[in-house]
Amino acid sequence: MTGSQDSPTFRLAYVPGVTPDKWVRIWNDRLPEVPLTLLSVPPHEAPGVLRAGGADAALLRLPVDGTDLSAIPLYTETTVVIVPKDHLLTAVDEATVADLADDIVLHPLDDALGWERLPGRPALERPATTADAVELVAAGIGVLVVPQSLARLHHRKDLTYRPLTDAPQSRVALSWPEERTTELVEHFIGVVRGRTANSTRGPKLPAAQERRTAGAGAAGRKGGGAPRKATGQGGKKTTGQGNKKGVGKNTAKGAGKGGAQRSAGGRRRGGR
Repeated sequence: MTGSQDSPTFRLAYVPGVTPDKWVRIWNDRLPEVPLTLLSVPPHEAPGVLRAGGADAALLRLPVDGTDLSAIPLYTETTVVIVPKDHLLTAVDEATVADLADDIVLHPLDDALGWERLPGRPALERPATTADAVELVAAGIGVLVVPQSLARLHHRKDLTYRPLTDAPQSRVALSWPEERTTELVEHFIGVVRGRTANSTRGPKLPAAQERRTAGAGAAGRKGGGAPRKATGQGGKKTTGQGNKKGVGKNTAKGAGKGGAQRSAGGRRRGGR
């Protein structure tokens, strides 16, 4: 847990192309007393940020070197090739690595795919970043193969992209230092894995959240408030005085002509 016991915080690093918005919204709904801070980091720096304590967890691309970092794979991205809008590949819905044989394929230093053998023809120099490589594609220097999220991140009106069916793929994972698997890290693991807020597999809520939840429950039990909902026969919900109707039905059923029923005042009326 980061911060003091009374004011915890959670720092989440993420690499370009990864969008943590959905998980951040869920976190804010469940743990409003624990601020979540987002840190955008270059792909090659994400593991070092975790090891140095600069973030509690990170959304990054696999593989993660070393055994000191835990990782949970989350999803695999579609790989696409970015080309100018007048390129021949725009005539097809999807392409293969063989279709790039005559193209210069740019290979930035922050490449997210980890090619064993780059397709096409190599450029004279490797661009420093994916953003630089996109600029070169726009200038007609070559084409660029990236995860689809990066193609969307660096979208330009003069460029487009097509899926590359047989290229390596990028896997996005949640990673954190194994020796710092805190309760807040466990909570975020539950968020990305789709666990409900009341999941029995989740860890104990931080103290501030427990106080808030307990206070809400106590308020609901005070007199004079709205009547509590109850589930009648067949799963129908009834409230307040409407519950008498459900009770009457249940009591009368099978009582027979000589049976007895309770009145609203609690007295028993004889059937004779």
